[in-house]
Amino acid sequence: MQAYLFVHFKEKRTPDGEQVYFGISKDGFHWEEVNGGNPVLWSYYGDKGVRDFTITRTKEGKFVILATDLSLSYGMLNQYQHSWDEISRNGSKCLVLWESDDLIHWSSQRMIQLGDENFGCLWAPDVIYDKHNDDYVIHWSSSHSSNQYGEKGIYYSRTKDFGNFTEPQVLIRKADSGVIDSAMYEEDGKYYLFLKSEKNPAGIILMESEHITGPFEKIDAFDRSVASLQAGQYEAPTAVKLEDGRWCLFLDFYGVSAEEQGYVPFVAEQLSTGEFVRSDQSFRFPYGFKHGTILPITMDEYEKLQGYTKKPSEY
Repeated sequence: MQAYLFVHFKEKRTPDGEQVYFGISKDGFHWEEVNGGNPVLWSYYGDKGVRDFTITRTKEGKFVILATDLSLSYGMLNQYQHSWDEISRNGSKCLVLWESDDLIHWSSQRMIQLGDENFGCLWAPDVIYDKHNDDYVIHWSSSHSSNQYGEKGIYYSRTKDFGNFTEPQVLIRKADSGVIDSAMYEEDGKYYLFLKSEKNPAGIILMESEHITGPFEKIDAFDRSVASLQAGQYEAPTAVKLEDGRWCLFLDFYGVSAEEQGYVPFVAEQLSTGEFVRSDQSFRFPYGFKHGTILPITMDEYEKLQGYTKKPSEY
């Protein structure tokens, strides 16, 4: 029997919100907080805040968390002059990384510089294992000098050890708009890529490919599944395959105040169909989880996290 871990942050106006939080669930539907709803990890380097998490379990059994290096609480009114454009152009060229063998004890924070002077801020990393190449593909969104830091694209780098990384390459661009918040999954030998399209349409799209680095083609059936959603109000797609074979897709709804923000769930039999059914009443969250990733874990790992506590002096 498997359980689930949701790594996320909280949309707060204070620095404690933009840190690492854990939520856990036995079934993927009913979620509970870890560590009394307090952060599990705290960022002390870079922008001193972290957002947009991904977590992966390596083939050796190690856990790796990657995150956007950004604190709006510290930086929006300070070095970024209350400007998203300033963040996009001059934000961090690094991702933040932590490693663990057991989800309880974590390494020191590391700053991973994947962008050079040609990149804007590196946003919303995601990781997928490439079984054909026996390595990991890290992908993220960024603006770039190649189009005068205009519409964002998705870039990727490969690593075998999360210590050495290849030069970034383009994973996907969209001709008529920027794309951000990529999340990729494998099903029956194909790769499925959720994206937030910033225009045409302004919302979440789903694409598929025979290869992990594309080319990708849009699944139109998914457009119909999310047609009723208000344009431009959902982001940060993340999905998980349940023990019964169904997929749960979570979309982060940000069309309300910060205190009300959180994920909206959808359920599908298969990714390939693109047919997802909104299922709000089937899910329960203790508070608004913000932009994260779900990882299947064992019941033993679930029980350890359920009993986990951390004193403020231990950060």
